[in-house]
This record gives sequence, C-alpha cells and structure tokens, in this order.
Amino acid sequence: MIVDGESRVFADELLRMINTEVSFDPSEEITTDTDLLLTGLVDSLGVVQIVAWMEDRLGIEIEPVDVVLENFQTVDRMLAFVTRSRA
Repeated sequence: MIVDGESRVFADELLRMINTEVSFDPSEEITTDTDLLLTGLVDSLGVVQIVAWMEDRLGIEIEPVDVVLENFQTVDRMLAFVTRSRA
C-alpha cells in the first residue's frame, strides 16, 4: 500500500496519532492492518477525530458519505482511500 516516502511518513504519523490519541488500549500497538473498529480499539468518535486529523494534515475535505467501514476499518484502507481521493 505504501508507495513512496511521503506516504510512509503520513502512515507513520497516522499510526502514532491513533496509538497515542484515539486508541482505547494504548498497550495494544496498532499496525496498518489492525481492524480498528471490530476490535473496539476505536469507536465512532475516534473515527471523527481521525477524519479531522487527516483533513488538517492533508489539506483535504473528506465527505461524510466517504466515512464508511470500507474506508476506515484499517490504516491500510485509509491510505488506499486517500490515494483514490487524490487521483
């Protein structure tokens, strides 16, 4: 999923933010393929925080219709969503 240095930096920053600011269990390290929602590590408010962070960090607007499980279940899916959105 990560294709270049900029994407790697973004993924690392996103993971750090989720692990330190959003996760309900900071002792459980979240990776790019961790299911954030079905594990209960992140709830709907956490997804809102992630969306706001992504919008700020990337200077984009994420439409409410795009905030769905398919796009935000894992960090890998978030990265794929951003890639598709920017194409």
